[in-house]
Amino acid sequence: MWSADILQELARNLTERVQPDAVKRLIVLMESAFPESSVVGYGGLVPAMGNDPKDRHVLAAAIKGEADVVVTRNLRDFPQDTVRPYGIEVLHPDEFLLDQLDLAPAEVLAVLHAQARGYRRAPRDVHGLLDRLDAGGVPQFAAEVRRRL
Repeated sequence: MWSADILQELARNLTERVQPDAVKRLIVLMESAFPESSVVGYGGLVPAMGNDPKDRHVLAAAIKGEADVVVTRNLRDFPQDTVRPYGIEVLHPDEFLLDQLDLAPAEVLAVLHAQARGYRRAPRDVHGLLDRLDAGGVPQFAAEVRRRL
């Protein structure tokens, strides 16, 4: 799930590396594929959040959206004592993807194959996709998928 604030932050961060039109297309695709994922009405919770001030909107949206997990590379911005009262777990993307692989290995592998096939340019196979994922910050996940192939 996400909020308007989270999508703005995503767009701001991606625009540093990706063309703005591509970022806009990605967000439109996300919103159209998962219309139920938008969280609203969390603003009143933001001031009460005890985590890092710049990420309080994320925790507030997670609470309002009844999320079980926040997936982020910024683990230090979500100390356990600030999320535990809400029953929310904070996971690094590598750990989250490893959990998904353990829970549904066939489905995860099928999605990776489909994703690789869907590329118009390299990488057009799972091994190339795993190289990208490794370099992109989920090396343990990439290594475990390679082991299972």
